[in-house]
Amino acid sequence: VTTLKDVSMDRIWLKQYPPGVPADIDSAQHRSLKTLIESGLQQHAARDAYVQMDKRISFADVDRLSAAFATWLQHQGLKPGDRVALMMPNLLQYPIALFGVLRAGLVAVNTNPLYTADELRRQLNDSGAQAIVVVENFAHVVAKVKADTALKAVLVTGAGDLLGFAKRTLVNFVVRHVQKKVPAWNIDGAHRFTDALRDCDGQTPQDTYPGPEDVAILQYTGGTTGTSKGATLTHRNMIANALQARAWFEQVNIQYTTYYIALPMYHIFSLTGNCLLHVQTGGFGVIIPDPRDFAGFVKVLRKYPPQVFLGVNTLFNALMSTAGFDRIDFTRLVASIGGGMAVQAIVAERWKKLTGCTLSQGWGLTETSPVVTVNKLLPGNGFNGSVGLPVPSTDVSIRDDEGNELGINEVGEICVHGPQVMAGYWQRPAETAQVMLPGDWLRTGDVGRIDSQGYVYIEDRKKDMITVSGFKVYPNEVEDVAVKHPDIFEAAAIAEPDERSGEVVALYVVSKNPSLTAEQVIAFTRQHLTAYKVPRHVYFREQLPKTNVGKILRRALRPQE
Repeated sequence: VTTLKDVSMDRIWLKQYPPGVPADIDSAQHRSLKTLIESGLQQHAARDAYVQMDKRISFADVDRLSAAFATWLQHQGLKPGDRVALMMPNLLQYPIALFGVLRAGLVAVNTNPLYTADELRRQLNDSGAQAIVVVENFAHVVAKVKADTALKAVLVTGAGDLLGFAKRTLVNFVVRHVQKKVPAWNIDGAHRFTDALRDCDGQTPQDTYPGPEDVAILQYTGGTTGTSKGATLTHRNMIANALQARAWFEQVNIQYTTYYIALPMYHIFSLTGNCLLHVQTGGFGVIIPDPRDFAGFVKVLRKYPPQVFLGVNTLFNALMSTAGFDRIDFTRLVASIGGGMAVQAIVAERWKKLTGCTLSQGWGLTETSPVVTVNKLLPGNGFNGSVGLPVPSTDVSIRDDEGNELGINEVGEICVHGPQVMAGYWQRPAETAQVMLPGDWLRTGDVGRIDSQGYVYIEDRKKDMITVSGFKVYPNEVEDVAVKHPDIFEAAAIAEPDERSGEVVALYVVSKNPSLTAEQVIAFTRQHLTAYKVPRHVYFREQLPKTNVGKILRRALRPQE
């Protein structure tokens, strides 16, 4: 592992802040996420907080139900600092469970519902979780691993449990017996989540006083470089990023606006950008349990016109290709933010043309809670290919492999300093030391540059870089060119071993035209790329592997992995 030199603060890049956005935020205004959440719930009590399948619940409902869940957890003997896993897609149950965990002084462990038994066992044991809330579709996975973990309490919920009697009965029946999405399971002593809420309804949890440096969230990374690791996000980290996001939105009015919660809230981008930003602003959150049902998604968009929309490139692209998208009312859409993966220029251009709202790209990592940079949101700002400017109280530095700071537009590793940077990897001091530099700077593993105006550009992940005869090729650049072909829907570029040049570019393509050939794709890219960047091999796929958030998984395309 290369040890970088101390990162100093001697040279701060020129910073720009849009009108109304402060240079710094004061994370000390809240002692913990508990106080931030309770403040928002009480301030906006009379307003509707969420809607799922036309079932609305108010902030007062969320306040009461999350207090009941916090009380129930405390009655189980859980103590401040104990970990509780949440294994759910987007449902009304998620914010209630999350807020309840935090109000009880506990630590939330966000868990991907699609985990295999081995992945779940590993995460539960690594985190030491003593309780889990799981949607019944995945209870059979918990049943397989419970005996091998420290779990003391398992709470199970049905997808329709909070939708009201008639809709609850119908939805749960369809999911269980028509779609057959609930495999048989048996967990001794399992509790129903709704029973826990009912048993403690109206009760107030014992007050807890977590401090700014106490752990709030264990957010596990995607494991793209090995076994998944838990980023230790403190109350201070999460408060800071929630306030940084709120400050950035001072450019536009998002008080009481309609948020679309399509990205799963157990993912850090959605947790901060939707869940925590939403509770501060009194927003109306439209919950989309299955964002891959694009036809159903468009119907909901037509019913509840969007005002704030967070997504990833693949989601924006797929929605725009869905029938009925052109009949959505976008007149009140004030902010569209793309993150999680690179937003492609052609997708941004189409989004602006169809919605009238600029798709503002942002960037961050699990380890930064996650937001580091975002582009301006003001009307008239076009897509510029950058990931934007650092949010308040955040510094970005570009370093070479020896730790030397690089100049304007020089490409190197992006390093980040700010109150949102994690405390480290959970119980992994050696791996923490590899990424945390003196002065609490984080090595991100992303390669990029900063221009003369302070805008940050991501070239690619260091691990995804392709080296052709010593020349560096960034997959994003190849993919951006490929998707400009009118017959290409999606593309992913990876390295393929080659005897002569070490590596060559291999391009995986999802085509709109079954007659498209590899030769035609190569000829098209040759018009726009230097010779060594042109794909040597083109492979066609019906679909590309993606994460649960919709980010294309290049690593899944590599045969050796």
